[in-house]
Amino acid sequence: MRTFARARFVRVSSRKAGVVLEQIRGKSVADALATLQYTPRAAARLIEKVLRSAVANAEHNHQVRNLDDLRVVQATADGGPSLKRVQPRAMGRAFFIKHRTSHLTVTVSDEMNGARSAPPPERRERATGARPATAAVPADAGAEAKPATRARAPRGEGKAPSSRRGAGKGKR
Repeated sequence: MRTFARARFVRVSSRKAGVVLEQIRGKSVADALATLQYTPRAAARLIEKVLRSAVANAEHNHQVRNLDDLRVVQATADGGPSLKRVQPRAMGRAFFIKHRTSHLTVTVSDEMNGARSAPPPERRERATGARPATAAVPADAGAEAKPATRARAPRGEGKAPSSRRGAGKGKR
């Protein structure tokens, strides 16, 4: 049985929370709580709350009595909306500040070895109508054979600098 807890719109960057979540992923709940307690990052306090909530959900919703069997099988930090702020600067300028938020999700399970109850969804293969890879050149063709496809420069890079409007004119 898998049980999860989610904290949404938490005022911590998902990258900073992800660093802490990597430390507890795959550990038992007791080890994860001990790790979070001594991790000197602000995100550790927030993740500890979510982990305790997931354990409480497992106790209440699935009547899990032996908490020593619970393991952290999944821990993610997805990006949430950003709070946009403006900081005034000198000479009428303004700097934009993004206060990032994240959605923290911690999943615990009492299954052995973190085994999943359902297999992961299979990846879809490429459509059959997709273009084939470049044509293979026979080994006996030698150096005079041309490549099957011509390499093209990205758009806008093949033009000469003088063809741009106002190029080379300097100050007026």
